[in-house]
Amino acid sequence: MDESVYQYRYETHCHTSWCSGCGQDSPQDMAAAYYHMGYAGIVITDHFLRGNSCVDRNLPWADQMGRYFQACQAAAQWAKGKDFDVLFGIEHCYGNGKEVLTYGITLEFLVANPDIHLLPIHQYADLVHQAGGFLSLAHPYRQRSYITPGLPPQPQHMDALEVFNYYNYPEENQKAVALARETGLPGTSGGDEHSCKGEAIGKAGVAFRERARTGQELVQALRSRDYGIYVNGVLKSCMQ
Repeated sequence: MDESVYQYRYETHCHTSWCSGCGQDSPQDMAAAYYHMGYAGIVITDHFLRGNSCVDRNLPWADQMGRYFQACQAAAQWAKGKDFDVLFGIEHCYGNGKEVLTYGITLEFLVANPDIHLLPIHQYADLVHQAGGFLSLAHPYRQRSYITPGLPPQPQHMDALEVFNYYNYPEENQKAVALARETGLPGTSGGDEHSCKGEAIGKAGVAFRERARTGQELVQALRSRDYGIYVNGVLKSCMQ
C-alpha cells in the first residue's frame, strides 16, 4: 500500500496509568510518545471494569465512567494546538480473559448503561452497535495465564479482528489472520502499548486517507475497509 495515500496513522490499542492497572505512564506522556513518532492520533483503550482496571469500583457509576473519559480529555488537552487527535475507546473484558476493543462510544453512552460490563457479549455488542460503535476482537488467539485456554474467539459479534498485536507471539497473529480470511472481516493493528517508551510505538496502527477527528469519523473509516494496517512497521491492506 502507498503510505503517501494512507498517510494518517493512528494507534488503536494503548493504555494509560490512570485507568489501566498495567499502564505505566500518564495519558499526556502516551500521547506525546505517539505524536513525536509521527502518528496522526491515538485511541486510548484503557481496560474496562472486568479487566485490569485501576478505576475505583466504590465510586458511583457515573464517576467511574468519568474517570475513563478524563484520561482521554487529559491527553486531548496536551495535544491542543498540535494537530494530533485523541479519541476515546475502551478494552472490554467480556469473560474468561477475552477482550474486545470498543470504538465510537461516548461518556454519555456509558453513563446511560450502568453495569454494561456485566452483559454477555452478544448483548454488549448489540448496545454498542445501536449507539453507532465499532468492535474489534482484541488478540483473538492470545494464550496467557489470565485467559481461559481452549475457548474459541467469537467473531460473529465483531466488526473486525485485531490481526496484528505487537506483543502477541507470531503464531497467535497468524491464527488471527487466518480467521479474518475465513470470516471476511477486516483486520486492525494495535501496539497494545502500556509505556511511552514501549517498542510497539512506530510498529503498529491503522492508516487512513483522511484524518479521524472524532469517534464517529474513526468508525466510518474502519467501516469503509479502505485503510491500511501496520505490521511491524510495514503498511499492508486491512483485508487479509
